[in-house]
Amino acid sequence: RVRPRTPGPATVPPRPAAPRLLQPPVRAAPAQPCRSPARRLQGGGRCPARSRKQVRARWPAVPRPAWLAGTGGPGRRADGSLSAAGQKKELQELYLLGPQLGSGGFGTVFSGTRLSDGSPVAIKHVARESVLQWDERPDGSRVPMEIVLMEKVGSGCRSIIQLLDWFELPDSFVLVLERPERSQDLLQLLQQQEFLSEEAARWLFCQVLEAVRHCTACGVLHRDIKPENLLVDPESGDLKLIDFGCGTFLQERAFTQFAGTRTYCPPEWICQGRYHGHAATIWSLGVLLYVMVCGCLPFEDDREILLGELIFRPQVSPECRHLIRWCLAQHPAADRPQLDQIFRHPWVWAGCL
Repeated sequence: RVRPRTPGPATVPPRPAAPRLLQPPVRAAPAQPCRSPARRLQGGGRCPARSRKQVRARWPAVPRPAWLAGTGGPGRRADGSLSAAGQKKELQELYLLGPQLGSGGFGTVFSGTRLSDGSPVAIKHVARESVLQWDERPDGSRVPMEIVLMEKVGSGCRSIIQLLDWFELPDSFVLVLERPERSQDLLQLLQQQEFLSEEAARWLFCQVLEAVRHCTACGVLHRDIKPENLLVDPESGDLKLIDFGCGTFLQERAFTQFAGTRTYCPPEWICQGRYHGHAATIWSLGVLLYVMVCGCLPFEDDREILLGELIFRPQVSPECRHLIRWCLAQHPAADRPQLDQIFRHPWVWAGCL
């Protein structure tokens, strides 16, 4: 039983060791199946699933993409500094391109290695016409919002993927990201195991909370928190939030344009065509936690989102159910928790006491 303790929202104490995420959970047939297997965990939306990581020690020969030729234009570092044309080495002089890992509506991701030290990287190519939002620099240049957001959250949180370098090409941008070698996205892990134990789910959920708190402190709203955008090391349990392609700056007023995955959108967007960033993030966290412990989406369409009916596996604890229901409350301002309240929830703290 959890001891009566109310820690502050600022920190989550370190846990002794990560659970074995790849240990298959004990499965018992639920009293009522969550969703049809064919549709389990599949969510439509404007931000499709991203890369599927396959780590290889040596890269086989791959066709040279057309955009890789002539990449010696103005170079920009992840710290935001801009070097004059010709002062920075070309992309192919710094990184070795590997096989394609995945592609979606907003870019294509390749494996790669940094030639200076052999570190593995991910190389994301984004065509100009696929960029949703732009931000203007003090010098008048325009860069994709994704790059600006990743620069803002670039340090201080190990649960967020790091932008190492980026390049501007005539018709596109190239982002060089860190690539944890043993990681796979959480969707793959769930498809292998069906669902996670509450111990494993808590371990990962706390890291997501830390990533969200850091984004919030930096004034960044991710807007697409889901299993496909969470890289997990199955051995250590380390997690990293990826893909800020749907993100934007936080604001106090309501958003009137939706970006993200439809099955993770809050009911206020469906009813009113507007949502607040903090409340929508809490809703997506509730959907994510449900997916981790139940192995399926809580809602498959707008009608189910508005209905708000939740069906749990019988093995899900009352504390976990309470947290999920709280995050998925229909009325955002009155009933949904704040982020610091989630940090203090008994289910979150159960593994720390």
